[in-house]
Amino acid sequence: MYLLSKNARELIAQEERFGARNYAPLDLVVERAHGVWLWDVSGKRYLDCVSAYSAVNQGHCHPRIQAALVDQAAKVTLTSRAMRNDRLPAFLAELTRVAGYEKALPTNTGVEAVETAIKLARRWGYVTKGIPADRAEIIVFSNNFHGRTLAAISASSTAQYRAHFGPFVPGFRVVPFGDAAAVENAITPHTCAVLVEPIQGEGGVNVPPDGYLRRLWALCREHDVLLVADEIQTGLGRTGDLFACDYDGIKPDVLLLGKALGGGYYPVSATLAAGPLMDLLQPGDHGSTFGGNPLACAVALAALDVVISEDLPARARTAGAAILRQLRAAPSPLIREVRGRGLLIGIELTVPATQLSAALLERGVAAKDTQERVLRLAPPLTIDDAEIAYLLERFHGALASLAPQP
Repeated sequence: MYLLSKNARELIAQEERFGARNYAPLDLVVERAHGVWLWDVSGKRYLDCVSAYSAVNQGHCHPRIQAALVDQAAKVTLTSRAMRNDRLPAFLAELTRVAGYEKALPTNTGVEAVETAIKLARRWGYVTKGIPADRAEIIVFSNNFHGRTLAAISASSTAQYRAHFGPFVPGFRVVPFGDAAAVENAITPHTCAVLVEPIQGEGGVNVPPDGYLRRLWALCREHDVLLVADEIQTGLGRTGDLFACDYDGIKPDVLLLGKALGGGYYPVSATLAAGPLMDLLQPGDHGSTFGGNPLACAVALAALDVVISEDLPARARTAGAAILRQLRAAPSPLIREVRGRGLLIGIELTVPATQLSAALLERGVAAKDTQERVLRLAPPLTIDDAEIAYLLERFHGALASLAPQP
């Protein structure tokens, strides 16, 4: 049984008393972190297989990102977009160069990038494609997760995200994920965009068939529709490529980034697109007080540099293949399927995933369920071979502890 210290119990009680209960976190009270490791308030160490939902691909407290933050924090942190700052130009230039787009719009959280893309796609639909006013539609997918703002949950098919939050934003059409024919059948003259996660993370680490994204890209070209890729969780190396869309060899019209763009230090997100598309937004059409602030830009520049210079996509590809291979080589009656790509791995179970998560926590591994019966393993991309061995040893021990006894 996982035993909490008196200090941890008191901190949890304080949080429960004064905080909204809109999360169900692990009862792990983290005091510090470095690389792939977390330490709780009692000093016990845990291997992090959550990575703040892929926001710390570079590992916790990476020294180069930390140095960039500290250096910039001593100069200027916030100007708002009412004036210019000296860090934003360099950030925009490097981000667009790395991603291969002409322009970027900086924001803070992932869902802000999603909202930006929805507005941009609708604007394009009305101004460029000629869709009648207020009739634009965006095709989305079952089990998607694009955030929890009203527009994002309006696009969701998950009952919990929608319950008692209506009325919803209209203009979304939900089709099954992984079924390109369903997308083709759903396209109408009013369709302005297809919004897709290359791999669904929160939806259960759902990996589409090979070639699926390329087929969506071709359908969008054929029907004059924008393809918008939400790579907020899959981007910046997580799946073994710099972007998950690279696996299918496609470049979406609009690319959404976040999470790891801030290197675990600061919320940074961005929407990237071609110049003519982005130029449909004029001053006053969209904005964010903190978006593109100098502190965020300095951190994001360092975060990008770490991903590229340390070749974290290649590390994710190699490490992920090793973990997937070893998990699949040791079948268990408790495991229905092991799936994933790179270091975004889902283990579908025959028992509630919270049971395995709790057993792992007892053994020094922090991992979270996603959906009722899927455990997600997503460690920082810096994980080394010894740390992989540690993870697998404790995973098999936790699994064995849940197996029915003869």
